[in-house]
Amino acid sequence: MKIGLFGGSFNPIHFGHVRLARHLLAQAGLDEVWFVVSPQNPLKQQHDLLDDEVRLEMVEAALRREKNMRASDVEFRLPKPSYTWNTLEMLGKECPDDEFVLLIGGDNWERFHLWHRAEEIQKKFSIVVYPRAGSTIDPQSLPPTVHIVHTPLINISSTMVRERIREGRSISRLVPKPVADIIRERGLYL
Repeated sequence: MKIGLFGGSFNPIHFGHVRLARHLLAQAGLDEVWFVVSPQNPLKQQHDLLDDEVRLEMVEAALRREKNMRASDVEFRLPKPSYTWNTLEMLGKECPDDEFVLLIGGDNWERFHLWHRAEEIQKKFSIVVYPRAGSTIDPQSLPPTVHIVHTPLINISSTMVRERIREGRSISRLVPKPVADIIRERGLYL
C-alpha cells in the first residue's frame, strides 16, 4: 500500500487539512493518508499546544467519515522532539510491505535542509510538496525523489481557529462538527 504521511500538530485539525488530504490522495496516487499527530515539532515552539491525546482524539473525530484517511499516534512512541527520520524508520520496520511518502508544504520544503537527516530522507523516501502561500519552488531544482502537486490554496489555519475561539466567534465553517463539539464541550483554547 502507498501511504502518504501528513504530519502536524493539528492544534486543532480543520477543514483545510481534510480538503488538502483529499486532493493529495488523488494527485499523489496514494492508497491512504495518515495524519501523524506530532507531540513536538523541533522547528516550532508552540505555547498553546493541547495535550497529545486530545489532539489525536480531534483528528480521529474529524476523519471518522473520511475514506482512506486515518489518525496516527506513531510519534507518541518516539523520543521528543519528533524527527521525521525516526518516524519513517519506525514505520518502515512496523509496515515493511508498505511504501511511505512524505507530504509537506512548500514552506517546509524551503526549510527542509534544516530537518534532521534531511539528505537521507530525500534519498530513501518519496516526498510530495504541495503549495503554500508565500512559498515558491523551482521544479527544475528538485531532486528526483521530490514531486510537486498542484492543490488549491485553502485559507484556513489552526492559528485562525484558535483566535476565533478566544474572540468568541463561530468556527463552524472552519472545523468539522465533531471537532467543534469537542472544543466547545471542553472549553478548549479559551
